[in-house]
Amino acid sequence: MSPSLMKMWISLASMGFMFISLLMIYLSRFKLGGILKVITAIIAYFLMVVSGIIIVLVVFSGPTSD
Repeated sequence: MSPSLMKMWISLASMGFMFISLLMIYLSRFKLGGILKVITAIIAYFLMVVSGIIIVLVVFSGPTSD
């Protein structure tokens, strides 16, 4: 697999993490209660931070030679 294709899949996974975290934040704010609300929110914000870091690394790693 070429480096360009690998970067594409990594950034796609990061966007997937963002979408999952968006759904989890919605659930934790409006649908869940109690300790499940807190656990869901923590996981969602963790996924959001990880996806942001991955996107920054992919963008600033520069273009590939392929």
